[in-house]
Order: sequence, then structure tokens, then C-alpha cells
Amino acid sequence: MSESASSAELIKLPVSKLTLGMFVSAIDNNNKRLAVANAGQIKHKDAIVRLTRHGVKFVWVDKERSAPHCGFHKKSREDASSGKALALREFQQHQAKTILSEAKDLLRKVLSETFEGKAIEVTPFEALADSMIESVLLDADALKCVSALRTKDAYLLEHSVNVAFLLVTFGKYLQLERAELREMAIGGILHDIGKIRIDNNVLHKPGKLTPEEFEHIKLHQTYALEIISQTQGLSQMSQDICLMHHEKLDGRGYPRGLKEEQIPLHGRMSCIVDIFDALTATRCYKEAMSPAAAFKILLSLTPFHLDQQLVYDFIRCVGVYPVGSLVELSDGRVGIVWTAKGRDALNPIVKCFYSLKSKCYIEVAMVDLLKSDLHIERGVSPSSLDIDPSPFY
Repeated sequence: MSESASSAELIKLPVSKLTLGMFVSAIDNNNKRLAVANAGQIKHKDAIVRLTRHGVKFVWVDKERSAPHCGFHKKSREDASSGKALALREFQQHQAKTILSEAKDLLRKVLSETFEGKAIEVTPFEALADSMIESVLLDADALKCVSALRTKDAYLLEHSVNVAFLLVTFGKYLQLERAELREMAIGGILHDIGKIRIDNNVLHKPGKLTPEEFEHIKLHQTYALEIISQTQGLSQMSQDICLMHHEKLDGRGYPRGLKEEQIPLHGRMSCIVDIFDALTATRCYKEAMSPAAAFKILLSLTPFHLDQQLVYDFIRCVGVYPVGSLVELSDGRVGIVWTAKGRDALNPIVKCFYSLKSKCYIEVAMVDLLKSDLHIERGVSPSSLDIDPSPFY
């Protein structure tokens, strides 16, 4: 390296400050640069040890040719854009958390009042539905990520809110009118309202239900009909979602045993969404299933129980690896599917936080699979890994 080399590319560092990945171009001798024959990035700590043994105290490092993690590189426009996108995502995710929290608070209040025999007021749910639609239209990924956070104890609340959100997302995908999205959201939030009158010992039983207990569980639809009949201003579409999400195309569902054309589009959608969210939730009697495994079950229920074309549409809408789900990458890292908007299903941005190889949490890293040689190996569930991903959402 000559003295005339651009000093803007080089930085003088003491050997004690060298780290792996730094590109050593020359050694320093009385403030003069002496080129080294084997210039290059430091791959092993032994190289640093050898420099110390030879009495070298300072070296010249080429910032441009050093590895990115060394911190010498200025942020490119792309990096800056990525940073802004991340900040926007964090803001939208905060808004999504607020909406979901408000939804659960409202539903908790209504469940309590319904248990006391009070009629449901639809107006607060209309405002909530509008907020939910706005959030989906603005950034569905943010709401998907937040809704992936679940707890066993709050299942009824979270399931109801998630069903509403999934119905809005699915309806948007099918290009339904905004007024329909609103009515579907309200129906989704209230779809399990009848369970407030079900015996808690049966509702939360950790083991398999007896035939008598299952018949008792099915009564939640009868109770829902009674509650809805006292609710003024609830649209027919919202009522249908409350009363049709357990119907089957072959007529073997309940409470009315409706068949095929008797179940409208929104009713068929609610059947799919209700099952999917239940399968991917942790319950007192089962662990959460990965979305990929849940999709297989949905497909197995076609065409006699679920509408086959709608199931395919739902899978395309949610994505093979839905935002908020956990995946294992080909290098053994586990991460959360973070962003999928505008991407093909197999190449989302993944927020990695755990190593299967090391069996430990690692430094968080965003991996853009469109710009990486890595690929998704499989979808995983938290229970199968015995880890808690919640701090990383």
C-alpha cells in the first residue's frame, strides 16, 4: 500500500482493537505504512496474536473492504429506507396493539354485561370494526404480528378478536365492500358470545369431552340466538357469522344443519376462519399448531365440511408462512415471519432470535430472504421448541 493511497479508505488502529472481519492492508512503522503480502480480512484470532508476537502495535485497516459488522460502512440509502420502514412498522404495530387491547377490553365488558342479562349495544363495536379495518388496510402485517401473541387464559377474548381480524383480512382479499367488512368484523367479535353461559368446567376441560359435555358445548349457539334476538341494530351478516360458524356443507353442522347454498359466502368464510384460529391457538388441552399443519387439516375438511375453493383462497390470503408465525431457516436459526407484503410467499423478511444448533437465544437479526441464500426449512410451533417468542414480537 503506497503512501499516496486514499486515507479516506484507511484507518489506523492499535492491534488490541482489531476484530474478526477487519481488512488489514498495512502495518504501521513509525507512522509509515508498510504493505503486507497477505493483506485481507482477519478470519481467525491467531492472526491478531501473531501481529502482537512480532511487536506490531498499530495497523492500517481498509474500512471499505472490511466486513459490514465491523461498523465502518456508512448507511446506504437502502439502509436508511429500511430503517424508516422499521420505524413505521413499529408505530403501526403499536397502533395494532392498542386496537386489539381495546377490542379485548370491550368484549370483556360486554361478556360481563351479557352474563348479567343486559342487551348488547352495537355502536361501540361499529367504531372498533372501523379501526380494525383501517389497520388492515394500512398494514395488515403489523396486526398479524400482534395477533399472533396469545395466552391460554384469555383464549375466548383473543379468539374472538382474531376471528374478526381474519375475517376482515380475508374479506379484503376477496375484494368485498367496506360495509361488508364492517359487518363481518362485528360478527367475528361476537361469534362466541353464547359461551358466556357455558359451564366453565366444561368449556376449559383439559381432557376429551364426553358426548354429554359436547352437547352442552353446542348449546352456546342456542344461547347466542337468544342473546342476538335482544340485540338491536345487529346486521343480518353479523348475525349469520354468529350462528353459522359451526355449520357444514353436508348439513351435519349445528345449530340448524344448513346445507351448501343455505350457507352464504360470509357464513362459509366464518367456518374456515374459526377452525384455523382455534387450531393455531394454545388451549388448556392442546398446544398450538403451526399454520402449515392447520392448512392441511382445513384441506382435509373439504369439500364435505368446508368450501374447497374458499379454503384455497384463504391459504393464499394468509400465506404459506403467515406473518407472525415461526419458521426455521436453512442455517438452523428460528425467527418470526415479519414482513410479507409485496413478496412471494416463500421469501418474507424473517426476524431471527434463536439458534436450533446452539439451543440458545441469539442476537436479533432481520433476514431478507429475497437477498439471501437462505430459505425457509419449515414452519414450527413454539411448543415444539420449548421457547417463548413473545419478547421478540
